[in-house]
Amino acid sequence: MTARRTLSLPGDTPGPPGSLDRLLATKSIAIFCGPGGVGKTSVAAASAALAASRLGGKVLVVTVDPARRLADALGLATLGNLERAVPADRLKAAGLEVRDPGSSGAQPRTPGLWAAMLDTKQSWDDLVLRHARDEETAYRILENRLYHNLTARFVQSHDYIAMERLHEIHAEGGYDLIVVDTPPTRNALDFLEAPQRMADFFGSRLLRWLTTPYRVGGKRGARMINLASRPFYQVADRILGGKFLEDIAEFFLNFQTMYDGFVQRARSVEALLHDRRTTFVVVSTLETAPLREAEFFISELSARKLHLGAVVLNKTLPDYLQGGAGDSAARALCADPGPAAQAAAEADAELDQATAGRVLATVGESFLNFEVAAKREAELRGELGRLSAPVLRVPAFEEDIHDLRGLVRLGECLFG
Repeated sequence: MTARRTLSLPGDTPGPPGSLDRLLATKSIAIFCGPGGVGKTSVAAASAALAASRLGGKVLVVTVDPARRLADALGLATLGNLERAVPADRLKAAGLEVRDPGSSGAQPRTPGLWAAMLDTKQSWDDLVLRHARDEETAYRILENRLYHNLTARFVQSHDYIAMERLHEIHAEGGYDLIVVDTPPTRNALDFLEAPQRMADFFGSRLLRWLTTPYRVGGKRGARMINLASRPFYQVADRILGGKFLEDIAEFFLNFQTMYDGFVQRARSVEALLHDRRTTFVVVSTLETAPLREAEFFISELSARKLHLGAVVLNKTLPDYLQGGAGDSAARALCADPGPAAQAAAEADAELDQATAGRVLATVGESFLNFEVAAKREAELRGELGRLSAPVLRVPAFEEDIHDLRGLVRLGECLFG
């Protein structure tokens, strides 16, 4: 495994307190997690892009979200299991200059930003080829009719293979920092628990019962179990085909030959998650449901003794909505929009004063409604202040983030 170098800030000057500079400069893996639909992919990609520019080194962002948002934002035509470099000219056009922090005794690497998107099917194929006891067993698994459905639809499949891929990339040692955008899941704990759950599944009593006749008596044993459970298997055979039981048993028999590899890798992944150079960044909005899920996940990280590096609150309302001159102006518009409407009509002869008055009164009322929401957000942020990790804010932008410039703008909110 190639040694990793510690990233550094320009001139060895620490980043501003409460920014991601200090955190990512000392980590080799940053796992961005949290509820779905809160902008994890954009926040993770923006953090990786700013890290490549401000901290230097070779930085990889890996997304397991099958949507094309990351590839489109980075200006890449395709994105898959193999890491692709984001062209330096694209980074420069977005205002990013990639910095080389120097080798510091480590094997030299070309600094820059790289990206990959998890290909679940390809990753499972690679896993089988790597861990099966021999090539013949591997191809029997790959050619089994149940294999595709299991790897594509089994509840833990996507989460497990994401952790497997992270472990593989880290073990190769080709990057100074790996930023991971976790799966879009209703329960972010699935991502953490997937390796052990997968190992437990393939060592379960159900599968031992299912495959015992094949281990003991081959196809003769299969006929015995069919006779013993004829009503069930006759129905199953009519629906799923005559080789239903045989296919299931053969598949799991072959897959169980990889059980030791699953257990060993589950332990390795667990150790990697607890490594001092691995950190978690929880991303959420201040909406009720996502925030509740994020707080639960933060408590679980603490219970599992995993490092919480930061909390990112995305799409927050600006501070100017919280009282002050804006509040006074909004209340004046609601109470008597006449003077402002008259001034608007005088400035534009085609503008009707009565219409202008109604519009301005509506604007004032909308401001006051947003003010209530902004004050509520401030209270929620205050409650999160008890955390030892910094709580960072990203404002709600007027336009969706769809390119590198947008990612840079978002990243600057996190890096200060």
